[in-house]
Amino acid sequence: MKKNMLIFGLVLLSLAAVSCTAGPNQLQNVPDEEGEVAGFWMGLWHGLISPITFILSLFTENIYVFEVHNNGGWYILGFLLGTSITFGGSGGGAASSRKKKR
Repeated sequence: MKKNMLIFGLVLLSLAAVSCTAGPNQLQNVPDEEGEVAGFWMGLWHGLISPITFILSLFTENIYVFEVHNNGGWYILGFLLGTSITFGGSGGGAASSRKKKR
């Protein structure tokens, strides 16, 4: 009985996780109003300023965290790299460099 409940719980959790995935970006490789498509460098910039942009997006309807008019993988790579720089995602901080006592 416990095994069946565990399997049912894992299936339910998996379905819930899969249902939250994002769909395709219909505006990928489509230029914006200015005729531009965001690439790697714009993604890096958007990732670096993402904390500020997120706060502003809560109070303003025309500010978004992520540019939908992007070129796909390169923009996303730049965005992820920018956010990891902003939030210190390298893992090389003070907590990871402490010497262990023997």
